[in-house]
Amino acid sequence: MPTTRATPTDDRSTVRSLLRLWPYVRPVRARLFTAAFVAILASCTGLVIPLVLKWLVDGPVADRDPAGVWLGALYLLLLGLAEALLFGLRRWLVARPLAGVEASMRADLYRHLQRLPVAFHDRWPSGQLLSRGTTDLMLLRMFLAFPLTFLLVNGVTILVGVIIMLAQDLMLGLVILGPAVPVVVTCVIFEKRYAEVARRAQDQVGDLTTVVEEGVLGIRIIKGFGRHRSQARAFRELSRTLRGTELHKARLLATILGVIVTLPEVAIGAALVLGAVQVADGGLSAGTLVAFLSTALALRWPVDSIGFLLAMSQEAATATERYFEVLDAAAEGESGPALRGAAAPTRAALGVPPLGEARLPAAQRGLRFDAVAFRYPDAPAGSPPVLERIDLHIRPGESMALVGATGSGKTTLTALVPRLHEVTSGRITLDGVDITAMSREELRSRVAVAFEEPTLFSASVGENVLMGAADGAGAVELDRALAVAQAEFAHALPQGTDTQVGEQGLSLSGGQRQRLALARAVVGRPEFLVLDDPLSALDVHTEAAVEAALRDVLAATTALIVAHRPSTVLLADRVALLSGGRIAAVGTHHELLRTNAEYAHLMSGADQTHQEAAR
Repeated sequence: MPTTRATPTDDRSTVRSLLRLWPYVRPVRARLFTAAFVAILASCTGLVIPLVLKWLVDGPVADRDPAGVWLGALYLLLLGLAEALLFGLRRWLVARPLAGVEASMRADLYRHLQRLPVAFHDRWPSGQLLSRGTTDLMLLRMFLAFPLTFLLVNGVTILVGVIIMLAQDLMLGLVILGPAVPVVVTCVIFEKRYAEVARRAQDQVGDLTTVVEEGVLGIRIIKGFGRHRSQARAFRELSRTLRGTELHKARLLATILGVIVTLPEVAIGAALVLGAVQVADGGLSAGTLVAFLSTALALRWPVDSIGFLLAMSQEAATATERYFEVLDAAAEGESGPALRGAAAPTRAALGVPPLGEARLPAAQRGLRFDAVAFRYPDAPAGSPPVLERIDLHIRPGESMALVGATGSGKTTLTALVPRLHEVTSGRITLDGVDITAMSREELRSRVAVAFEEPTLFSASVGENVLMGAADGAGAVELDRALAVAQAEFAHALPQGTDTQVGEQGLSLSGGQRQRLALARAVVGRPEFLVLDDPLSALDVHTEAAVEAALRDVLAATTALIVAHRPSTVLLADRVALLSGGRIAAVGTHHELLRTNAEYAHLMSGADQTHQEAAR
């Protein structure tokens, strides 16, 4: 199972990675800074307690003053309550804004995913993207809520506590500071090693998510071929790999915790022995020793927490990198001449009359491919292009059937028209305007597409179909599109066109899904229609009815239709034969049958298959 490549950790900076979160944190910085200040105040309030203990032991306790003891107890109670209330206030301050930060980041990620080119989604496993929008953002929210604040708070607490201990007794303070150097060295080594393992674990979570998603979406295939055991084995292997990585993380964390906990405890024990000797010799008051040890014990939590705070920071840095790996990917609108500092050229700038005004020359009108070539962005260097020097003109109101052997590039060619892929060279024009000079919104409002594999969403039938119409379209447009696509079965569903079709539309048959996808393509009455084998899943009788309705639609639009069946080819005015990535011939169906052997061979096989299906 492929994963995304982990970022090298040699030149990786945790701080630099986490600073990329600032644009999201900036709107709530006032509350976060206030929360940090409140937490520092609460922590310092806790450090006052040892000083009250010193006064209590050396004063009221030594003087056997019950009133003073009760007063000291009251001071300690009030300090404890103040510390608890301040920490509660900190949590209240960060809860709402950080939920907003997470929601904002998730919305930006989803919005950017919609704008990324199809080539990006072809390369990335969906589970990796899902894990970035769920697990990684949860880690970031937890980091902003706790480790980010307490790395600062604990640092200030340790500094203030050390100053208090040194002020009380310099020698004992130096004993407590003894483990500082080995602890710092351990943290530096831990940070580098943990970063690598944390990245590996989060990538493996993405792989596991992909397997789960594919197992759910492909459950019919898995059950149909009895592959549940092999799928379960693959899942167990990935789970076992992830478990091993998580155990590696646990071992690293246990190592640093062992060092961070053990060395300070030894130092506290040594300070206790030396302090007790000094008290016995009269060189140190009992209250001072109690206050010193109480301060040292109060610093145990800030010191002990360094390990898992560093671990959470590394995981947050890795989550940040993974999040911005997607956000840094160039969106569809970030390529092409229109985005290199200049506005998209207008029709007038291109010497083309505005729509609805002076008529264009016939040679410029309609859909044109001029010397179009295409190579996939991730194709090996030196490999031949998928499409090469495609020259094709589909005149206004004309329908062109695109025919070719499997793998000849038909689907790829149709995907170039709505700019699902960008042409490598050459250009495609609609009524004389280069499609790269249009905004994608304008282009896709003029061009409608129906794919061979129909995709439906977890929404109602009506919502799925009306996705292809302008905002405000309603029942009239819906009914017309369903009639054209011979999809009136939708009215007979339990809730009619309000029936939820379920994920991927799998509650419907293949033919029903294809008819709804066709209805979605025609509902907006597009100027240009691109159909990728739109009738492949239909039975012969339904196909004939859809073809009859499509003739009316095709008469009012300019269409490019990928066709495999003679009956679909006969819908078109002309036929283009695609062979070896080039247009090998253009003509009517009957002309090509007489003059082109390859076309005749393709149609004879298709005709035979069609006749067998009819029987």
